[in-house]
Amino acid sequence: MAKENNPNNNTPKKPRFSSWWIYGVVIALIIGFQFFGGSSFSSTEKTTTSELQEFLRNGDISKIVIITNTRQAKVYLTEEAMNKDVHKGVAEKPLFPSTGLVPQYVLDYGDLQIFQNEITEIKKENNLDTIVEFDTESNVIGEIFLTLLPFALIIGIWIYLMRRMSGGAGGGAGGQIFNIGKSKAKLFDEKTDTRTSFKDVAGLEGAKEEVQEIVEFLKNPDKYTSLGGKIPKGALLVGPPGTGKTLLAKAVAGEAKVPFFSLSGSDFVEMFVGVGASRVRDLFKQAKDKSPAIIFIDEIDAIGRARGKNNFTGSNDERENTLNQLLTEMDGFGTNTNVIVLAATNRADVLDKALMRAGRFDRQIYVDLPDLNERKEIFEVHLRPIKTAETLDLDFLAKQTPGFSGADIANVCNEAALIAARKEKKAVTKQDFLDAVDRIVGGLEKKNKIITPEEKKTIAYHEAGHATVSWMLEHAAPLVKVTIVPRGQSLGAAWYLPEERLIVRPEQMLDEMCATMGGRAAEKVMFDKISTGALSDLEKVTKQARAMVTIYGLNDQLGNITYYDSSGQNEYGFTKPYSEETAQKIDQEISKMIEEQYQRAIKLLADNKDKLTELAERLLDKEVIFKDDLEKIFGKRPFEKEEEKLEPTE
Repeated sequence: MAKENNPNNNTPKKPRFSSWWIYGVVIALIIGFQFFGGSSFSSTEKTTTSELQEFLRNGDISKIVIITNTRQAKVYLTEEAMNKDVHKGVAEKPLFPSTGLVPQYVLDYGDLQIFQNEITEIKKENNLDTIVEFDTESNVIGEIFLTLLPFALIIGIWIYLMRRMSGGAGGGAGGQIFNIGKSKAKLFDEKTDTRTSFKDVAGLEGAKEEVQEIVEFLKNPDKYTSLGGKIPKGALLVGPPGTGKTLLAKAVAGEAKVPFFSLSGSDFVEMFVGVGASRVRDLFKQAKDKSPAIIFIDEIDAIGRARGKNNFTGSNDERENTLNQLLTEMDGFGTNTNVIVLAATNRADVLDKALMRAGRFDRQIYVDLPDLNERKEIFEVHLRPIKTAETLDLDFLAKQTPGFSGADIANVCNEAALIAARKEKKAVTKQDFLDAVDRIVGGLEKKNKIITPEEKKTIAYHEAGHATVSWMLEHAAPLVKVTIVPRGQSLGAAWYLPEERLIVRPEQMLDEMCATMGGRAAEKVMFDKISTGALSDLEKVTKQARAMVTIYGLNDQLGNITYYDSSGQNEYGFTKPYSEETAQKIDQEISKMIEEQYQRAIKLLADNKDKLTELAERLLDKEVIFKDDLEKIFGKRPFEKEEEKLEPTE
């Protein structure tokens, strides 16, 4: 007992298991094969048949052993010949004495009968007593090596792959060989240099406030517990891609000053059964040992999808077992106190209801796309490292990027800097940012694309049709720029600044559909022909019309009904939630709605055919026109309010 309790016990630890020994064995076998497995005279000097005949005529050879199965011959010299200058350097002793004497020369012969006859003839001519023997040689060691080599390689490769998958071999409690069931979470604590803070998170004021409260609770729990409050067990960040969910988590890691475990939902997934659940247990065990702590699971939908519906993989599904273990750890009999779980996803509609309930994720924080003021703040953050012109207007840049996420704005700033550097400017200007927006929205310009004059004219009238109809409709988005320079997959494009609405009325959606159909309508009015150039327009209006009929209940024939499932869990499986009769009615209403707006666009363009022609001709001449070009042709929009007027893009 004294020996067991001795703190200074210097008993050497058992060395950790290593796979390098198997590699050493394989290398030793290969080297051994080189020494023993090949020919027993592999180090003997080579000679030729003509030299052998010369040595034989001079009486230098005492014995020739012909190996019939390898077409080689061993040549042994006499003692007198060993002292001749011509044979200097020839081995006199074997490399390994235990193997017996080795020959002085070895040669490869062709036909056995011819070789034998040549030796016999020379012996008779010179009356020699040289011994000629015949033998066969077996490579026992080589055969054993070749037999064992595949097994050795398979074992070595298997151990190597297991080490790669498990992140290294090791011992551990219970004699565990591999760490495959260990958590892959990355730990951030006070020893880790995490520079991201809440100052780096622009906009997202509501989401940031709720996350900051969690950090404050960990720093000063008495402020809340004195009133009977409890720390939230979890917070789920939900929102479109690029809105800053992971950035918020990085800010928490930098501000919390408590252990922060970060990993992805896919880190729980493994090819072995039970590994995901084991990693969940190990993750929460580590967090509990270091509590108070925060666990951040990015893209939690990888393991958090709803269970039991349309399950074709059987009841023993590995992903479901991992989710069950996560549910138990977050709120079960052995609930870990002072461990907060943060998670992020852009697919909250597919998550299991048991995961979403209060007690597991007490807060669902929606991280939405930034509005006008928030985009301005995001620009301020991303413009810090960029050298910009003094006249740069952030309000203008924010207005030019509706619907952009934080990641999109960061990309705009980077692209603008690259464009300015390409033009060898000393500072990034407003035009560089506008070019960057065009590059991101429309794609790269392809000025060298071969377009016939007829096609170019069709494209010009198509884009002029969009611009004309949108200019004359009250609720259509205001135009910024029209171009017939090919970008990306499009042959021409029209840029608009859509109004940022929280609710949309039917007349607004119909005006947008009419403006979208303006391109095809212009082709019909001017050429009495239509083309395939309206593919993206048709796709857009079809989606809008279907949404009005089946989602928003904005159709008089079908009435106030929706077939939209906000949970994302279709209770009807692969069947439609309406009858075949209703399906036919939906198709009819969609087609009717699109056709009405198409005819409306044709009438508008026919009534203003001269202005449409003038606009298209200007577009053919300049290739790019702006809002002020339309004002010169059409005049001011009568329904445009002064306070909503946007600066022209120049």
